[in-house]
Amino acid sequence: MRKERGPVTVKTVGRYRVGDVCEMTVARLGEVGAFLDAGTGNTSDDILLHQHQQTSPVKVGDKVKVYLYLDAKGRMTASMKLPKMREGQLGYVKVLSVTRQGGFVDIGAERGVFLPYSEMRGHVSPGQLVWVKLYRDKSGRQAVTMRVEEDMVRASVPAEDVKVGDELTGTVYNILPEGFFLLTTQRYLAFIHRSEVPSGRLDFGQKVTGRVTFVREDGRVDMSLREVKEKAMITDSERILALLEKRQGTMPYSDATPPEIIKDAFGISKAAFKRALGKLMKEGKITQENGWTSLVK
Repeated sequence: MRKERGPVTVKTVGRYRVGDVCEMTVARLGEVGAFLDAGTGNTSDDILLHQHQQTSPVKVGDKVKVYLYLDAKGRMTASMKLPKMREGQLGYVKVLSVTRQGGFVDIGAERGVFLPYSEMRGHVSPGQLVWVKLYRDKSGRQAVTMRVEEDMVRASVPAEDVKVGDELTGTVYNILPEGFFLLTTQRYLAFIHRSEVPSGRLDFGQKVTGRVTFVREDGRVDMSLREVKEKAMITDSERILALLEKRQGTMPYSDATPPEIIKDAFGISKAAFKRALGKLMKEGKITQENGWTSLVK
């Protein structure tokens, strides 16, 4: 993994700035690579395009499209490996590292781009995939932000030919106390209420597949990660039976057990637990007495 430095002062050479994607002319060739004309009239300002940063051989007079960045010594350097994002665009990118000042993300260029702490959302870790927008800060330095809500609205399209019960896959771009906002692979905006997530938690950038529970007039959809009740009831019942068998046919849980204990023990709501118990009792597989549930022998 590339080692990233902390934020740096923006450097310019002539009209060129670090972070620019531009077309430049090869002025001369050297032992380590080509030198590009910065247009200042001073050859000492020529920008190095190292052999390792060339995607194909170049010669004097060629016009090449390059990305400008700072090398390990803080010098402006060019690369023909262009970033996958342009300023103002959204991207789903990997976090390279996290430092005291913030993080660095991979936009497909030679160097990671700075993600300030003030522009982070949630807990960000190396290797995590997150949605970001590329911009320039007040000093002119390239950076990214995870505050992409308004841009997601502009980038989305209304859900068409989608019906309740359909499965959609999306990635989380915003989290509120009530739930999670996603952009689906079809570029629909989706919302998952926290109660519709079995664990109650999703992370920024997390990819999930759920079923549509409601299609709004504005073309957005509501989703759930929970199984439909009939199928969930079978799954929950099987979980209860498995625990009973493991505990020699009895367990200290019943429909009178507090919801928080049920949640900790089974990872489901009290209502789902009671539905599963009711199913098993109706089938004659269990009995309840004094707060305990037992298998029928």
